[in-house]
Amino acid sequence: MQKLRYYATPRKSDPSALAKVKHTEFLRTGRISRHRDDWLPDERRYLTYAEVAERTGKRLEAAAETTHARLSAVHRDIRFPKLIFHRTLDNSPHLGYCHVTAARANFARYADVRWAFYIANFVAELGGDEAFFDHIRQQYDRMYFAVAMKPDADSRAMTIDRTVRENGLLFATQDPQEALRNVLMLGARNAELRKIIAKL
Repeated sequence: MQKLRYYATPRKSDPSALAKVKHTEFLRTGRISRHRDDWLPDERRYLTYAEVAERTGKRLEAAAETTHARLSAVHRDIRFPKLIFHRTLDNSPHLGYCHVTAARANFARYADVRWAFYIANFVAELGGDEAFFDHIRQQYDRMYFAVAMKPDADSRAMTIDRTVRENGLLFATQDPQEALRNVLMLGARNAELRKIIAKL
């Protein structure tokens, strides 16, 4: 894969500053230069992968903060813990995903399922053991998804619970309203709350 290069676009120059440059050039020489070569060139500053990853992380965490606030504002009986952290993809630091919250749920034939809710700034399919994401499409879309989780005895970390479904995926959507409804349904403790959420 070709290594990507990132650069910071220069901020639009202040029109008043440009007028001052023209004015001082006119006072110095008595004429106004119309040639672009005489003006200061726009400099392109290339960014390191660490800088791109930091910018991506800030954007992802801001989206996660907003999403968590919306989840908490729907009903006073449904509260989710705020567990926000992000990861960027190794070879593409402009792409990443952010963990928003985690909880437990009972649904269908599964009881006491631990799950985590994520936001990604790309669209992909959830893969197997080798790669978490397959067929990444670098569009300007977001993907909202939740996966079943279980503690791993060896590493003492949370891993995907593939007994719920083959890839552990509970839902995946690009629609933020549908994602909100699905997370609220997972977090609802009883049938009464589910009825309220279904009307939203």
